[in-house]
Amino acid sequence: MSSINTNVSAMVALQSLNKTNAALETAQKRISTGYRVGSAEDNAAYWSIATTMRSDNSALSTVKDALGLGAATIDVAYTATNSAIDVTKEIKNKLVAARQPGVDRAKIQSEITELQNQLQSIGDSAVFSGQNWLSDDSSAAGYNATKSIVASFTRSGGAISIGTISIDTSNTLLYDAGAAGVGIIDGLRDATGAIGATGTSVAALDISALTDSAADTTILEAHIARADTAISEMTDSASLLGASKQRVGLQKNFVSALMDAVDRGISALVDADMTEESTKLQALQVQQQLGIQSLSIANQQGQSILSLFR
Repeated sequence: MSSINTNVSAMVALQSLNKTNAALETAQKRISTGYRVGSAEDNAAYWSIATTMRSDNSALSTVKDALGLGAATIDVAYTATNSAIDVTKEIKNKLVAARQPGVDRAKIQSEITELQNQLQSIGDSAVFSGQNWLSDDSSAAGYNATKSIVASFTRSGGAISIGTISIDTSNTLLYDAGAAGVGIIDGLRDATGAIGATGTSVAALDISALTDSAADTTILEAHIARADTAISEMTDSASLLGASKQRVGLQKNFVSALMDAVDRGISALVDADMTEESTKLQALQVQQQLGIQSLSIANQQGQSILSLFR
């Protein structure tokens, strides 16, 4: 039936064109933004998951920065400890040279004094981001020998947790200003070189007044033992710091790889397939042109009714 009130063909053509335009708008939006799910209205579940994962990935980026900061702090302490070992070796060499009868021990002591001052300078200068792991005061309020480095951020069942790497610096201190604490350099050592309640520290040993007497020779040999033991302890300290630095580096690499994996997961959920969308866009553009032509033809059907009244 032909009607001038209702053009069924035009209505169908218009509905089809509207659907094509809506699909074309969606395709253009995906191509322009690069997202298949750009907002909650596109897919609420995927959008929610992607938003949470992006938030967690941002936290992982902060963790990576914290690991870099921790690695730098460890590196400063490690480098300073190595330098302190070299200086203490020089002190030991001077003491061994002073063991030779007849040498001017006062002059040797002047060299040792400068080396002791250098050790103090190394300990005081080993600071990074306000932290000094080689020179501290163990009696100070809030002091904690265990240093923590933020190492991970995890989410499980909606609950989050922060993981840390702990490093015990109680055995890395070269200088400890605390009354009860002893550092490797300023700690009192007995004749065997062991830390004790009495004795002489590497920082305070003095051979300027020693003679070639048997008693003074025994004192000199005790000083050599003290320096040698301090070198051994600093070597152990450097080994600990080196192992900690390696672990922090490995964790930093893992966090970086984890961030990449999370990015890939987010991409799989919300990113648009540009090849598919571009193909779809071309097809929709053709459909749009055909829909416009179809609507135009449907609108002309009313004109054919006029010919019946001529």
